[in-house]
Amino acid sequence: MAGRRVVIIGAGVVGAALADELSAKGWDDVTVVDQGPVPVTGGSSSHAPGLVFQTNPSKTMTEMARYTVEKFSALGCFLQVGGLEVATTPGRLAELRRRHGWATAWGVEGRLLTPAECVALHSLLDPGRVLGGFFVPTDGLAKAVDAVDIQLRLARERGVRVLERHEVRGIRVEDDRVAAVVTDRGEIPADLVVCCAGIWGPKIADLVGMALPLTPLAHQLAWTGPVPALRGQAEEAVRPILRHQDADLYYRERADRLGIGFYGHRPMPVRPADILPVEAAEVMPSVLPFTAGDFAPAWAETQALLPATREAEIEEGINGLFSFTTDNMPLLGESPQVKGFWVAEAVWVTHSAGVARAMAEWLVDGHCSSFDLHECDVNRFEPHQLAPDYVLTRAAQNFVEVYDIIHPLQPPENLRPLRVSPFHARQRELGACFLEAGGWERPQWYGANAPLLEGRDIPEPDGWAARHWSPIVGAEAQASRESVALYDMSALKRIEVSGPGAVAFLRRLSTGDIGRPVGSVTYCLLLDADGGIRSDITVARLGRDLFQVGANGNLDLDWLHRHLPADGSVVVRDITAGTCCVGVWGPRARDLMEPLAGADFSRDGFGYFRGRRGHVGTVPVTALRLSYIGELGWELYTTADLGAKLWDTLWEEGQSHGIIAGGRGAFSSLRLEKGYRAFGTDMTCEHDPYEAGLGFAVRQAGEDDFIGRAALRERRASVRRRLTCLTIDGSAAVVMGKEPVYDGDTCVGYVTSAAYGHTIGKGIAYAWLPAALSTPGQALRIGYFDRRIAAVVAEEPLYDPAMKRLRG
Repeated sequence: MAGRRVVIIGAGVVGAALADELSAKGWDDVTVVDQGPVPVTGGSSSHAPGLVFQTNPSKTMTEMARYTVEKFSALGCFLQVGGLEVATTPGRLAELRRRHGWATAWGVEGRLLTPAECVALHSLLDPGRVLGGFFVPTDGLAKAVDAVDIQLRLARERGVRVLERHEVRGIRVEDDRVAAVVTDRGEIPADLVVCCAGIWGPKIADLVGMALPLTPLAHQLAWTGPVPALRGQAEEAVRPILRHQDADLYYRERADRLGIGFYGHRPMPVRPADILPVEAAEVMPSVLPFTAGDFAPAWAETQALLPATREAEIEEGINGLFSFTTDNMPLLGESPQVKGFWVAEAVWVTHSAGVARAMAEWLVDGHCSSFDLHECDVNRFEPHQLAPDYVLTRAAQNFVEVYDIIHPLQPPENLRPLRVSPFHARQRELGACFLEAGGWERPQWYGANAPLLEGRDIPEPDGWAARHWSPIVGAEAQASRESVALYDMSALKRIEVSGPGAVAFLRRLSTGDIGRPVGSVTYCLLLDADGGIRSDITVARLGRDLFQVGANGNLDLDWLHRHLPADGSVVVRDITAGTCCVGVWGPRARDLMEPLAGADFSRDGFGYFRGRRGHVGTVPVTALRLSYIGELGWELYTTADLGAKLWDTLWEEGQSHGIIAGGRGAFSSLRLEKGYRAFGTDMTCEHDPYEAGLGFAVRQAGEDDFIGRAALRERRASVRRRLTCLTIDGSAAVVMGKEPVYDGDTCVGYVTSAAYGHTIGKGIAYAWLPAALSTPGQALRIGYFDRRIAAVVAEEPLYDPAMKRLRG
């Protein structure tokens, strides 16, 4: 494919894989440039131990790892010896059952093992230390340097140029678009530049003014001398790669020696600017001197778990640099400031080929069809998450926690509080238990609501689900359906879209009928070109050329900015920080609002999915008649400086109506009872509206087009899977999400969101299932640790299907 000049910076395992994938798709003007010698360039790929464990809580990361295994196996640079994770504590044993559930849900074959079965697979283990294990036979060892060599050879055969020993010193930009890569040996013209520079990524990105939230951290890898129990072993590896996560350790063989990787030492961050040049490094730039004192606990624990190592010594070791991010996910995508500058960063060998495939599809086709990339998009971050102190602190903490057992609701302990709503002081006075999302402090429940428990029977979940939980959650949920509750919704992204071209702009980007009269509110979707869901949004028309968009995060803002017309007819502005939002919801919401608002808040005077501006007491507000919990009510928006006054006004008036403050725990339960979907959890870019049960949000009339419309016509005709509601009877147990769903002994899908429905008295789980199994009444089972919980497909919504309460 002529006409697109591509320069890939970095010939490590990611850059090499991308060159291979791009050239395989027909792009014939690709140049790979690296400061080091190829294939041992001196970056992380050159010293990577190569262990590939595919199982990950992220479906996307697991699928990328699986593709890497398949590709490297076909190329002959992968030793499929299997991967064994062992437990030495009851907590880890339970965690391995959860990991087995992830693997099963994401389509990776694995099995749980007894202690004897673990020892049979890895004879060096002390049988007295091991409580059980999890084994994936398709895991193994990637030969990273060989992978670089082979993929670059294939790329060269298709015409790709590989320029080694070329140091990148600049990137020439013209009219906010890349024009060339400047090296110490001259310029390389470019229409697209993809930074695959690994630990040097922030340094390269800085050349175009892009802040890349990546921190290189040193990680210890040591090699023993000959281990007598391995004497005579000629093959590189016979036993499975091994993880002992209770002690932050992993192991791999190299003939009669063992490699020992350790994450239990202090974080050792390095500034990209301080990494030595290739010619100045004693070994290679990514290898720092081994600090034996830091490794001492690892060696002691190794000798306890693998007694045969007591007859060996540590012969060599390194502190090798690897890339860490603030959320442990890769950084993929195009710079928001400079067109044509792309990054594929913070990618380890495990996911390298998968990431390269995703990037090649994105660059060539305009979207990625193989993987959902919303967790990896480099533009997902809020501005505070790009602050150097934030990047360093969170990356170092992620290093410490890399093998820790992390609960889905577990909030970070450092850098808090960062973002608080104007209601925060009042929430603290009410005894709020705060969790965190996107930097926001969000109440999960309120201690002041403990008296609501009197006379209520709130089922208690089991140990795992009971973490970050209180029976107050159930009481708040029930009380919200009885009286009126205030829910802090300030963490939702709010975007103002204005200008004479705003209507046409929003109609082009969204599936909704945006052109309705002023005062209308529209629920709709943002789609990719292939019809996949990028986000769900609400669009309120507040004036002829003025709209307020309720979005899901910074990716929505980025998407809007990227599609702005060049004529300046549309202005997009993030107004989140300067505003706040409180949901006033419940059957007595109108009783509360009418005396305060003055305007007509009657059923006929303020209809469902309508919006208007007015006042609550002395506070100017934008009121939208929406409810995320399925009850009568409004979202009230005002400026941040008046937020506390708005809360106080509502709270004082609400005392005679039984007002409460509700937390996120109750909110999650109530939204699932009503069947409301959450983007990023229930549906992602890999799903279309008809599969997700959101076909009603797609406009059919009109000749004007919207992004993804053509693809939807084809997808609508063949819906093979559906987001389906399941209920769980007879137990207070609630699953947490990402569990496998079984029809008999066959895994047929996976859970997305789950909670206990305190109104309906049942557990609720939404799951992706084959369309043939989504019929109400279908009996299924959900894998939950070591149990199979009976569930049944239910008609949705479970609560108020006639919409009488919501529209009342």
